[in-house]
Amino acid sequence: MGSKLEAHLFQLKLTAKQLSRQAKKANKDENTEKAKLKKAIQQQNTEGARIYASNAIRKKNEALNLLKLSSRIDAVASRIQTAVTMQKVTGSMANVISAVMDKFEAQFEDIDVQTQYMEGAMGNTTSLSTPQEEVDLLMQQVADEHGLELNHELGEAAPSDVLGVPDKNNKEDEELTERLRALRQT
Repeated sequence: MGSKLEAHLFQLKLTAKQLSRQAKKANKDENTEKAKLKKAIQQQNTEGARIYASNAIRKKNEALNLLKLSSRIDAVASRIQTAVTMQKVTGSMANVISAVMDKFEAQFEDIDVQTQYMEGAMGNTTSLSTPQEEVDLLMQQVADEHGLELNHELGEAAPSDVLGVPDKNNKEDEELTERLRALRQT
């Protein structure tokens, strides 16, 4: 649509310029007719003088009408120029806003992935990393050395249950690691 408006704008400006030139030519023709009128009056050619006077008046009116038309077309061209400019500004603003929003959304997603990764890393470091069998064996040894009775219910609980940390699924860890790797590459 913008290129069509610009094409129309060009045509209107060209037409206004042509009309302005024609108005100048009509003014020149009016002056020529007035010179002929003067010569006819000097020669006392009344009939010729009337014809030249009529031609001069017609050329004067023609020049005025061409100037009016040129002015009107120029005004329309100005309005179209404003519309084209506003359309370009609006398009540019929309592109800028869209780019800013896209960047904001991407950064927000990056922060979300980083937060999830950090939460996963924190959860993994707080859970027990030693095998359950070793933990049970050490607890039994200490209890035997000091002659204490070990509560067997404690041994049946998983380390994550004891600490109150939910067991993470390997698949989730892999997805988070993959998303972090993708972020680092961009």
